[in-house]
Amino acid sequence: MAQGLFISFEGIDGAGKSTHIQGLAELFRQQGRQVSLTREPGGTALAESLREMVLHQPMDPLTEALLVFAARRDHLQQVIEPALARGDVVLCDRYTDATFAYQGGGRGNDWDVLIQLERWVQATPAGALRQPDLTVWFRLDPAIAAQRLADARVPDRFESQPLGFFQAVHQGYERRVQLDPQRFITLDASLQRHQVWQQLTRELIGRGKLSIMVQVPPALQS
Repeated sequence: MAQGLFISFEGIDGAGKSTHIQGLAELFRQQGRQVSLTREPGGTALAESLREMVLHQPMDPLTEALLVFAARRDHLQQVIEPALARGDVVLCDRYTDATFAYQGGGRGNDWDVLIQLERWVQATPAGALRQPDLTVWFRLDPAIAAQRLADARVPDRFESQPLGFFQAVHQGYERRVQLDPQRFITLDASLQRHQVWQQLTRELIGRGKLSIMVQVPPALQS
């Protein structure tokens, strides 16, 4: 049985994560792997309910962080850990780095409090800390992301925040990368989509996670 592989995808809204996640899922399937696509907050019925609260209900910053970690606990137990045990490739749209970026950097929660919550919530049965094998960060200037999102959809509690909030989120991501640089693949998300895709697949091949290079998917050719 193939060994499970856990890859998370991070970046502020407008960075272009979603299309690349779908493309990468198809690429892994072409190579014979079973793929579990999921997201945070979310991924289970309970976690999706908590997601709706976090995105749309007013609350203080610590309450927000606690709800995000509660959703993660259920997600880990119900989806991520079983998928990895089966040998799946788990592709997760955001994970704990987003919590440190948004609830830490953006909302201003104490970093040490988030670290303690991370230890409690992400502890595996063996006592290790469940982190992704790789994290892909779509690095993008917040001002460019805001321009991309303009008129795209009705904004939620996060998307409606001012530019300064997203600058703080960006700094939170940078801090996480500095703390664990070997885990991260940093992509220049300001490039055209096919160029970002080429960066991503080249990095994964270089790290031995993909064995072949394929053509750019149609959705990423522009």
